[in-house]
Amino acid sequence: MRHGVKKIKLGSDKDHTKSIIRNIAMALIIHEKVKTTETRARAVMPFVERLINIAKTKDKLNAIRRIEQLLQHKNASKKIFEVLAERYKDRKSGYVRKTFLKYRKGDNAHLVLIELI
Repeated sequence: MRHGVKKIKLGSDKDHTKSIIRNIAMALIIHEKVKTTETRARAVMPFVERLINIAKTKDKLNAIRRIEQLLQHKNASKKIFEVLAERYKDRKSGYVRKTFLKYRKGDNAHLVLIELI
């Protein structure tokens, strides 16, 4: 048992949380920056870093299959291999930056800008 390990819960259930993370990650990969809430950004950043690390491995066939399974978006997975893996080939980690913006007017949620470095 792993006591005291908390998981970020975004939706009402596990599938909704996974869907939110996947959709924000696809938008971040395609547009290279996304404005979202701080909690969602904290959940998405390690997911995107893991995807880029998978793309940088030597076994390309399994990496392609794994990323397409996780993302389910052809253009995003293609961009990871052709653009992002080449851009970050000398970098070990830290591909995503989080910049604090302001508070949203309607519900006072803390907004951040996450972008690929």
